[in-house]
Amino acid sequence: QVPLVESGGGSVQAGGSLRLSCTTSESIYRGACMGWLRQAPGKEREGVAAIYTNGGSTYYTDSVKGRFTISQDSANNTIYLEMDSLKPEDTAVYYCAADVQRCHDRWSLQLEYNYRGRGTQVTVSS
Repeated sequence: QVPLVESGGGSVQAGGSLRLSCTTSESIYRGACMGWLRQAPGKEREGVAAIYTNGGSTYYTDSVKGRFTISQDSANNTIYLEMDSLKPEDTAVYYCAADVQRCHDRWSLQLEYNYRGRGTQVTVSS
């Protein structure tokens, strides 16, 4: 059983919006650093955004600041990634990921080396 289940990917034109969702178990969600990684064709996987589920502190990679918003629904063990002003360079497979401890400065590495979902495709056309 996959511990993290993503939904909400799809295709959109540049300037459009999409919202990704990720649901997990309470045992993973509680007090975790959860977030999103993405991997574009021919590129390394990178951290996009993270949230500490106990307190709500958020973290973003520079290229998405001001355009993407990560949030959570604690009642449903779910996090969201609201993506606005999408660009063709945002095209990638987006993976939900989690580490069962608080987020640290190197949050993208925390997400890379712990729980990860199967991914959902986001395609932005120009």
